[in-house]
Amino acid sequence: MSSFRLYRIIKTFFHYGLDELLPQNTLPWYTKLLRLSLFWLRNKHKDKPLALRFRLAIESLGPVFIKFGQMLSTRRDLLPEDFANELAMLQDRVPAFNGEQAKKIIIEAIGEQTFEQYFQAFELEPLASASIAQVHTATLTLDDHDKEIVIKVLRPNIKKVIHADIKVMTLFAKLLARWLPDGKRLRPKEVVAEYKKTILDELDLNREAANAIQLQRNFSQGREYDHILYVPEIYSQYCSKNVLVMERIYGIGVGEIDRLHALNVNMKLLAERGVEVFFTQVFRDSFFHADMHPGNVFVNATNSADPTWIAIDCGIVGTLNREDKRYLAENFVAFFNRDYRKVAQLHVDSGWVPAGTSVDEFEFAIRTVCEPIFNKPLAEISFGQVLVNLFNTARRFNMEVQPQLVLLQKTLLYIEGLGRQLYPQLDLWQTAKPFLENWVQEQMGVKAVFTKIKENIPFWNEKLPEIPDLIYDYLKTSKDSHQQQLALLKTLQQQRQQQHLRMIQTIILAASMLTIAILFS
Repeated sequence: MSSFRLYRIIKTFFHYGLDELLPQNTLPWYTKLLRLSLFWLRNKHKDKPLALRFRLAIESLGPVFIKFGQMLSTRRDLLPEDFANELAMLQDRVPAFNGEQAKKIIIEAIGEQTFEQYFQAFELEPLASASIAQVHTATLTLDDHDKEIVIKVLRPNIKKVIHADIKVMTLFAKLLARWLPDGKRLRPKEVVAEYKKTILDELDLNREAANAIQLQRNFSQGREYDHILYVPEIYSQYCSKNVLVMERIYGIGVGEIDRLHALNVNMKLLAERGVEVFFTQVFRDSFFHADMHPGNVFVNATNSADPTWIAIDCGIVGTLNREDKRYLAENFVAFFNRDYRKVAQLHVDSGWVPAGTSVDEFEFAIRTVCEPIFNKPLAEISFGQVLVNLFNTARRFNMEVQPQLVLLQKTLLYIEGLGRQLYPQLDLWQTAKPFLENWVQEQMGVKAVFTKIKENIPFWNEKLPEIPDLIYDYLKTSKDSHQQQLALLKTLQQQRQQQHLRMIQTIILAASMLTIAILFS
């Protein structure tokens, strides 16, 4: 860890007065003495609210901390509302690095001969610059056709910077966990560990390419919902750990509301399709884009009456197993039907709350949180706040944090934000309820039985020729086993008879000795 980097972080910490976050009455004397010794590091932003100062400090510390702030903004179950709102404003305001240097990195990854032969019109000026990478445009010649592409390239030495900054974050997390009165609930060490895993995954662009190809395949197989999401084509033969080559898209940013209105885009349909995109990825495919913030989502408004979502930057994805999906779907349907008893029982059955939890008390607590929000348009409720209230309620009943649901919660918060921007009157419940009810029926009804049989037909076809041999082996094994059982039973009977005989002999011997003793007396 660079001592200069650590000093700069501490300097920024004090210049923005973030030492106010630490409870002064519980700090040991030596930390107060240390603070006094750094007398030249004074708060230079006393006129600003603490939450604003926190955001500005993160922005000034560079891309790694900005990315951390973005992730932290989604954990509204951990942060006060003013802090969460400030961090939600963080954008990738990172200066681009030199275009010639980017080109050199790309050529080293792709190969100079390949680059000169197939890549033309490379723009040194980046199209966009983000926390850990930047994007350049070019033209790719394939099969005598020119295709417009973008090339994403990681920042040089970014991995070293990230590891150094994460060490500092871990140090601060330990201090916060120890000295903050609410440190145990906020779990700063776990939050930093979660961030470390997420950002290190994003450093492998091969992983992002594979995720994008999988997501594209899920929405391009002629299924019912395939027209609602488009994923740009990935040219995987040119991708590497630090370079990604993909199709260039010309969608409209989902945050450009005025432009979408000017094109008469069907905003209600677009918002409803956003909800469908999320639930389709989660419950149909068990593979969902977990970083759907406005910078990664665009709209194809070529046909304004039939808009399509476009998703890019698939570095972070989430998955759920069959049991998690079933419990989640049943919970959602029970919520929509206001069956809070079933919600409480499902939490107990799934092991999310301790088995001894009072279902009656848990049901009443959930009803208190959820009942006021139904039959209201999205503009009048905050789904994020509902989630926070639910987590707080569940925490009272010792609900364990489910790691596989953290990304799901984050994505739900993004979906809420997008829906609120596009069509504030959207009824999230009525949009999602039919989809989930159909999914539960497909998974648990008669159709599910036939689907399971259909899926297993190849397996049974493979095993069918072996069935006579398997039956013979089973019967032979059963016969041998039966004979072994008879032999074992016979042996046990003989042992029992011998034990019975020894017991009678012992009784007779004891009686004889007693008789002799009496006569002798």
